Amino acid sequence: MKVKFYSLNTDKPLKYAVICARYNGKWVFCKHKNRDTYEIPGGHREDGEDIEATAKRELWEETGAKDFEICPVCIYSFTDYGMLYFAEIRSFEELPPLEIEKINLFDDIPKNLTYPTIQPFLFERVQEFLETK
Repeated sequence: MKVKFYSLNTDKPLKYAVICARYNGKWVFCKHKNRDTYEIPGGHREDGEDIEATAKRELWEETGAKDFEICPVCIYSFTDYGMLYFAEIRSFEELPPLEIEKINLFDDIPKNLTYPTIQPFLFERVQEFLETK
């Protein structure tokens, strides 16, 4: 299975929002309560929800990010379509009592990923995006 990337043109088929986020120069990764691995913040789009609203909601739910700037990077597909975002987090509040146990800050992508067949490609695409900004 291969990750594919697309230009930004519509959000109708998008089911997911994934947000590569930085805080004070470090990358933000989440640890789910039921896993021993790390993942990029993100999740499913709710019915009737705009995809950017999904990204903002998921970033808050999974990291507690309170003040941040978020921008779309590209549409991607693996098995379904999703929107990839980059966020620069300025401040956090307490982590919501949902599925995420904690967040950790890393200089680079951690080795123990929840989704190792897709997350490295998404992370790399965001880094490429930032180099062109």
